[in-house]
Amino acid sequence: MRRLIAASLLLVLAACGSEGSLVPPKGKRLPPAPYGATEPKDADELLQVRVQADPGRSVELRKRSEEREEDPFDLPPEG
Repeated sequence: MRRLIAASLLLVLAACGSEGSLVPPKGKRLPPAPYGATEPKDADELLQVRVQADPGRSVELRKRSEEREEDPFDLPPEG
Protein backbone atom coordinates (compact mmCIF):
# COMPACT_ATOMS: atom_id res chain seq x y z
CA MET A 1 0.00 0.00 0.00
CA ARG A 2 2.83 2.37 0.85
CA ARG A 3 4.47 1.70 -2.50
CA LEU A 4 1.26 2.56 -4.31
CA ILE A 5 0.93 5.83 -2.40
CA ALA A 6 4.61 6.67 -3.02
CA ALA A 7 4.28 5.90 -6.73
CA SER A 8 1.12 8.02 -6.95
CA LEU A 9 2.84 10.89 -5.16
CA LEU A 10 5.84 10.72 -7.51
CA LEU A 11 3.53 10.65 -10.52
CA VAL A 12 1.64 13.70 -9.29
CA LEU A 13 4.88 15.58 -8.63
CA ALA A 14 6.24 14.68 -12.05
CA ALA A 15 3.07 15.93 -13.72
CA CYS A 16 3.21 19.41 -12.23
CA GLY A 17 5.28 22.04 -13.87
CA SER A 18 5.37 25.73 -14.35
CA GLU A 19 3.86 27.33 -17.39
CA GLY A 20 5.44 30.62 -18.28
CA SER A 21 7.47 32.36 -20.88
CA LEU A 22 10.79 30.81 -21.82
CA VAL A 23 13.97 32.60 -20.81
CA PRO A 24 17.57 31.60 -21.48
CA PRO A 25 19.57 30.16 -18.56
CA LYS A 26 21.81 32.42 -16.49
CA GLY A 27 24.91 33.45 -18.37
CA LYS A 28 23.43 32.46 -21.77
CA ARG A 29 21.85 34.63 -24.44
CA LEU A 30 19.47 34.00 -27.31
CA PRO A 31 21.04 33.72 -30.78
CA PRO A 32 21.88 37.00 -32.52
CA ALA A 33 19.43 38.61 -34.95
CA PRO A 34 19.41 37.11 -38.46
CA TYR A 35 21.10 39.07 -41.22
CA GLY A 36 18.91 42.01 -42.21
CA ALA A 37 16.69 41.87 -39.12
CA THR A 38 16.48 44.91 -36.91
CA GLU A 39 16.06 43.03 -33.62
CA PRO A 40 16.66 39.45 -32.44
CA LYS A 41 13.79 36.99 -32.15
CA ASP A 42 12.43 36.07 -28.73
CA ALA A 43 12.14 32.48 -27.46
CA ASP A 44 8.54 32.01 -28.66
CA GLU A 45 9.41 33.17 -32.19
CA LEU A 46 12.39 30.82 -32.30
CA LEU A 47 10.10 27.87 -31.48
CA GLN A 48 7.81 28.57 -34.47
CA VAL A 49 8.28 25.96 -37.21
CA ARG A 50 8.90 27.39 -40.67
CA VAL A 51 6.80 26.21 -43.60
CA GLN A 52 9.88 24.80 -45.34
CA ALA A 53 10.62 22.61 -42.32
CA ASP A 54 7.06 21.29 -42.01
CA PRO A 55 5.18 21.47 -45.32
CA GLY A 56 1.46 20.81 -45.41
CA ARG A 57 0.14 17.42 -46.46
CA SER A 58 -1.72 16.74 -49.64
CA VAL A 59 -5.03 15.16 -48.73
CA GLU A 60 -5.93 14.16 -52.28
CA LEU A 61 -7.29 10.63 -52.15
CA ARG A 62 -7.32 8.21 -55.05
CA LYS A 63 -10.88 7.30 -55.96
CA ARG A 64 -9.92 4.52 -58.36
CA SER A 65 -6.78 2.69 -59.37
CA GLU A 66 -4.77 4.23 -62.17
CA GLU A 67 -1.95 2.92 -64.32
CA ARG A 68 1.44 4.28 -63.45
CA GLU A 69 3.24 6.42 -65.97
CA GLU A 70 6.50 5.12 -67.40
CA ASP A 71 9.41 6.25 -65.22
CA PRO A 72 12.69 6.57 -67.14
CA PHE A 73 14.65 6.61 -63.86
CA ASP A 74 13.20 3.32 -62.58
CA LEU A 75 16.25 1.22 -63.43
CA PRO A 76 17.01 -2.33 -62.26
CA PRO A 77 19.76 -2.68 -59.65
CA GLU A 78 23.30 -3.05 -60.90
CA GLY A 79 24.62 -6.51 -60.43
